[in-house]
Amino acid sequence: MVTARSHSHPRLRSMCPGPPARILPAQAAPPTAETSRRFDRQVSIPGFGVAAQRRLSRATVLVAGVGGVGGAAATYLAAAGVGRLILIHPGDLAEPDLNRQTLMRPEQIGEPRVRCAADTLRAHHPGVEIVAVDRDLADSAVPGLIAEADVVVDARHNFPERYLINRLCVRAGVPLVVAAMNATEAYLMVVRPGEPCLRCVFPEGDPAWEPLGFPVLGAVAGTVGCLAATEALKVAGGFAEPAVGRLVHLDLWDVDLRTPRTRRDPACPDCGPGGTP
Repeated sequence: MVTARSHSHPRLRSMCPGPPARILPAQAAPPTAETSRRFDRQVSIPGFGVAAQRRLSRATVLVAGVGGVGGAAATYLAAAGVGRLILIHPGDLAEPDLNRQTLMRPEQIGEPRVRCAADTLRAHHPGVEIVAVDRDLADSAVPGLIAEADVVVDARHNFPERYLINRLCVRAGVPLVVAAMNATEAYLMVVRPGEPCLRCVFPEGDPAWEPLGFPVLGAVAGTVGCLAATEALKVAGGFAEPAVGRLVHLDLWDVDLRTPRTRRDPACPDCGPGGTP
């Protein structure tokens, strides 16, 4: 895959040299809905082009959780031209959600969050098919929905649900982007078939984790969601290199970024040979 790296300004080149950019021929977009002028700026990215845009327009991405992280991810997936979004989130909107859930409005408090998110996305991106599912992840319909997806974004807030999504994606062979945050910290990893899964990296979760009691800075949730959308777009669009085999840890308190390598656990109960059926 081609990674687009372009620092046109001399000072930027000296600060962020990186490898030289690969200059690709300009591509003229055919006059179709999937490559309308809405996407001109991203189609012009070296290594992206019309082919990636066409793949995105035909892709289905499932987002589990449309709170601060998942809502931001869904926003930029839709903005990039993903053809179909499946949003899964149970429960109604509450006032404390509004510090980070930018798809919601105050007058919608008490309404199903996934419906609020879907309405906003449809208004802004009418060309995207939005499927809103106001159900728990343990619902019997969820495995079938995951099997329909080209990639899944996990933006849930507790380990039991994350493990469930991980197991269903591994079983279906569907790539998974795991996105999480706590206060000013962000975590991200991409799971593809045959690569380390969430359970390999976090085999026991965190027994002290309080699903609804962790602190949240809305801008951090949005940052994590944007990172997750970028990784999902790479997978669905077939461009650049996703963060597979790494755990991305970003602390925005002091902008400290670390990407340790991950290892597959041969005894993993989810992706190992004796995994949970």
